[in-house]
Amino acid sequence: MILVQDVHKRYQTDHGPGKWVLQGVSLTIPPKLGVGLVGRNGAGKSTLLRLVGGVDLPNRGRIDRQCRVSWPMGYGGGLQGSLTGRQNAKFVCRIHGHEDDIPDRLAFVQDFAEIGAAFEQPVKTYSSGMRSRLQFALSLAFEFDVYISDEVTAAGDAAFRKKAAAAFKERADHAGIVMVSHSESTLKQFCTAGILLEKGRAHWFDDINDALRAYQESISA
Repeated sequence: MILVQDVHKRYQTDHGPGKWVLQGVSLTIPPKLGVGLVGRNGAGKSTLLRLVGGVDLPNRGRIDRQCRVSWPMGYGGGLQGSLTGRQNAKFVCRIHGHEDDIPDRLAFVQDFAEIGAAFEQPVKTYSSGMRSRLQFALSLAFEFDVYISDEVTAAGDAAFRKKAAAAFKERADHAGIVMVSHSESTLKQFCTAGILLEKGRAHWFDDINDALRAYQESISA
């Protein structure tokens, strides 16, 4: 279970604090549930994902993760640019306490990412797509209770996107998901419930179809 309690978030700009992206967001994400985030561009979907995934912090409020939560899959941050893909993967393995089976996990990451010899090159030389592939493969190398996904199947060519979607679906069948996608079909495939972000607020829907309908109505209004 993930508890989001009165979360506020805004970012610093060159002219001082920016506008509030999230204002008093409170919600409970039950275990083993697929939840889709919908809203206009700039509504705070990716911001909320980063907060839930622990790669960013709220200005106010708190997030209580009562389970193992992945970093946002498809998120290109969190990698040390001066280290190679292999070295980054080894570091992540150690952080997650997998000293005993590092070789097997490294082999999985290398095979799944499909970045060839670049796995032995510094990550700062990677394209954004290669970084996303590596990040996605790293996410799959570990078991989480909840997977955080920001357009996770968007990286790579058609064959890789198909493989990524299949692997993600396999994990989704046994864990919870919090997802952002511009594809309604993808949201319906992976998600049961939905959250509409609008004007800094979050509105929960038990049915993803109701969330998508409310989103369309908000655009038309």
